[in-house]
Amino acid sequence: MTDAELADLRQSYSQRTLLEADVQPQAVAQFRQWLDEAVAAQLPEPAALTLATVDAATGQPSQRVVLLKGLPDDAGFLFFTNYDSRKGHELAGQPLAALNFFWPGLERQVRVEGVVEKAPENVSTEYFQSRPRGSQVGAWASPQSEVIGSREQLEAREHEVEARFQGQNPLPRPPHWGGYVLRPTRLEFWQGRPSRLHDRLVYERTEGGSDWKISRLAP
Repeated sequence: MTDAELADLRQSYSQRTLLEADVQPQAVAQFRQWLDEAVAAQLPEPAALTLATVDAATGQPSQRVVLLKGLPDDAGFLFFTNYDSRKGHELAGQPLAALNFFWPGLERQVRVEGVVEKAPENVSTEYFQSRPRGSQVGAWASPQSEVIGSREQLEAREHEVEARFQGQNPLPRPPHWGGYVLRPTRLEFWQGRPSRLHDRLVYERTEGGSDWKISRLAP
């Protein structure tokens, strides 16, 4: 594909509108409504999100796709990972993050910013032990984000874990694996509109922290 062909890739958005009169007063409730609509539309991976973190020492941002696994108390976004991974180290040094959900089938995206904390251990253990056994083994076997010599080395570690926990199901949760909850301070809802005059409504925490202020942003 040439640069000119790449530059010409565009799509006109015209499915829906996003008006202040039509949204929920609480930001996470509005997110849940949109997520439910993405699931009902049978979009691929509706719970997939891009998670952005920052290296506190260098200021270098990084991002990756993970899966949303819950909305605890309608006040947070729950996901799970290896605490020793790159994102785990970055969240330990700078517990701020941003999430992005993109649902092209509905011409929508949601941007979330907030403070991240580790999920309670019982929540992490319960979810870990609900995963398929192969995923549990993989969490023990993989030194996530570390350099490894070969695929064979990774598979050897998998076999070692299988032997170690033979006949045991579910496995104990590794101490280096668990959940995080992002407590949002800002959510932006984006609805594609014709002529790139998209609808953008942003929710921001009020000074007391219990309510949300809703504003419209220029596209």
